Amino acid sequence: MTEQQPPVEPNAAGQPAGSWLTRNLKVLSGVSLLQDAASELLYPILPIFLTTVLGAPAAVVGAVEGIAEGTAALSKVVSGRVADRFRARPMIGLGYGLAALGKVAIAAATVWPIVLAGRSVDRLGKGIRGAPRDALIATGVPETAKGRAFGFHRAMDTAGAVIGPLIGLAGYELLHHHIRPLLVIAVVPAVASAILVVAVREPPRRRHRTAGWHPRHLPSRYWRVVGVLALFSLVNFPDALLLLRLHEIGFSVPAVIGAYVTYNAVYAVLSYPAGVVADRLSPRTVFGAGLILFALAYTGLGLTHSHTAAWVLLAAYGGFTAFTDGVGKAWISGLLARHEQGTGQGLFQGLSGLAILVAGLWAGFAWGHDGTLPLLVSGIAAAVLAGWLLTGPIRHLGNLRLRRR
Repeated sequence: MTEQQPPVEPNAAGQPAGSWLTRNLKVLSGVSLLQDAASELLYPILPIFLTTVLGAPAAVVGAVEGIAEGTAALSKVVSGRVADRFRARPMIGLGYGLAALGKVAIAAATVWPIVLAGRSVDRLGKGIRGAPRDALIATGVPETAKGRAFGFHRAMDTAGAVIGPLIGLAGYELLHHHIRPLLVIAVVPAVASAILVVAVREPPRRRHRTAGWHPRHLPSRYWRVVGVLALFSLVNFPDALLLLRLHEIGFSVPAVIGAYVTYNAVYAVLSYPAGVVADRLSPRTVFGAGLILFALAYTGLGLTHSHTAAWVLLAAYGGFTAFTDGVGKAWISGLLARHEQGTGQGLFQGLSGLAILVAGLWAGFAWGHDGTLPLLVSGIAAAVLAGWLLTGPIRHLGNLRLRRR
């Protein structure tokens, strides 16, 4: 008589135990794809829109992006804690709704302060949704699959970042090189992403587990890793300045958009494999390799005026983002218990965002006529940090592998 196998019990996300591709992961990946298509449609043309259409100096580009990221950072710290105590889905919906509203403001802008306001509202939405979304993604995913889960989400998100600029490039040519209509087009997928949030399912929340809990109770390994990653963010200034660098060395608007598509295509293709490798080796190793690519890209872009070299370096920069974005979130997630996910992710993303705010401000004001100095400073600093991260004592950053419970 054949022995019957016991039924496979579902996890908290409603999937069979051991399955990492949960319903919420798929839905939230689709939401992110649409939102990133909207964001990245306008992102590569925004520096050019600010400087050539609205007449703002390069320092304003850095300030706009830095302040916008700072707004997101502050809201991430709060939203992560709220997500651990209350329901996440309303916060995710609010975040994507605000992002759509911010894009409407940018499309209507006639002076750069309105762009600043629109970007700040957009990034406020990003800050509100980020930690609750990532906490919901982590729910129900086995510890041994955190890297591939976040890698899959980043791959889908970045697929939108390929689609968006391609739509922008086609629209730029069809609309006789007018930039403003492209900003209007970006509103459509942004609204669609907010609507899709209704398909997210959230498991019941056991609030008593977080009663009386404070962020200082997060494990010491978590704080050491967050400290290192936030330190790196002080030299990781907003990508808008990299696109401005391309424009300054002679890239046309279509070429800037095309180079940005190349960056995002590399990012999308490598994100999932990077997550798989992080699960098998360690997030720390993959993140350190990403910093090496960052150092090569920034240093190279600071020194070259060759368009061919710039394309290659921007592709290498896509490898850096693939090796660090989802991997960093998986690294953090592996150091936290389930009831700490929102707070921990929010603090990590918030502190990193505040550091990027500082990076955007100092890089914008140090930009000069072509950005060589800040690019070289950031590239060298990242190389030093990569060396320490890959060779430093393990005890400072916890185990190399994601923590198993």
